[in-house]
Amino acid sequence: MAASTKIALITGANKGLGFEMARQLGQAGVTVVLAARDPNRGEEAARKLRAEGLDAHFLKLDVTNASDHHAAYAFLDEKFGRLDILINNAGINADGMDGGRASATTPDVIHRTFDTNFFAPVALTQTLLPLIRKSPAGRIVNMSSILGSQTLHANPASPIYNFKSLSYDASKAALNSFTIHLAHELKDTQIKVNSAHPGWVKTDMGTEAAPMEIPEGAKTGVALALLADEGPTGGFFHLGKILPW
Repeated sequence: MAASTKIALITGANKGLGFEMARQLGQAGVTVVLAARDPNRGEEAARKLRAEGLDAHFLKLDVTNASDHHAAYAFLDEKFGRLDILINNAGINADGMDGGRASATTPDVIHRTFDTNFFAPVALTQTLLPLIRKSPAGRIVNMSSILGSQTLHANPASPIYNFKSLSYDASKAALNSFTIHLAHELKDTQIKVNSAHPGWVKTDMGTEAAPMEIPEGAKTGVALALLADEGPTGGFFHLGKILPW
């Protein structure tokens, strides 16, 4: 492997947006590490990309398991010595498409949602940050959602005003806050940290009702992962456009 080859870790990469982002990064010449909880599905996903001629590896990683975070650090450190791109993609919507009323959401749903969508990416990023600091151009991409925009949720004229799910929306707003804070902390380094809204995509979570196909939905995360040195940091984007927090 050439020393200039970028190394990317994508969580929740055995299917959907995570898998497609891994594919598009691999097509751009990046070595991709597909992280997933299920070893069988994760290895099968990596095999599919290798069959396409891409440099793909599987890593067993449950993002809610701290020991898996440390195992991921050890794997990446031993095999590559650094990490250039981290895409925090794994996420859940425990409310379901029709749940999430503020008056009825249960503490269990809130805790489970935040464990995966907020606490896990914060902890994983903190664990892997020493490896990202070794990159000549580190990129951290937090896969958020337009549903995490407090500005749009509060605006009766916005397209998401009537689409509210407390635990999911709040977890993505919290993830956006992490993006802002970490980007500020790293503003004098070569590392860029941004949030991505992929769009409403035909995934298991988005359902077939969604208007966007998966390859289109992957584009925002991939673009932020491959940002040039003059690219932005501490922003919230969808297909190149800035979204309000």
